[in-house]
Amino acid sequence: MHELGIVFHIIRQVDEVAQENKVNAVRKVTLEIGEVSGVIPHYLEECWKWACLNKSKYMKDCQLEIISLKATSFCQDCQKLYDTATNGKTCPFCGGSNTYLVSGNEVSIRNIEVV
Repeated sequence: MHELGIVFHIIRQVDEVAQENKVNAVRKVTLEIGEVSGVIPHYLEECWKWACLNKSKYMKDCQLEIISLKATSFCQDCQKLYDTATNGKTCPFCGGSNTYLVSGNEVSIRNIEVV
């Protein structure tokens, strides 16, 4: 389960921001998680409360909000965007495989709400 490692990394980043900005507590963190990022939101949420309580000075009662981002690919042959999760690397418009992922594999902090 690599979600625990991701949670630890996020906590380190948020703790650094809190310390730099002289924040007493972080109330909520909003994450953007791409549909094909390999992160399972349910597992991430399971790790979140325990890790915040035991591994962070600033995030003891911190809530987690997850925004799911659709995976989108671009076909270089027909110049169109399409849904990656449904079609994979094959363009549904022209059948070509000269495609690349535009979005949907990211895991990023969107917002940090402090007390």
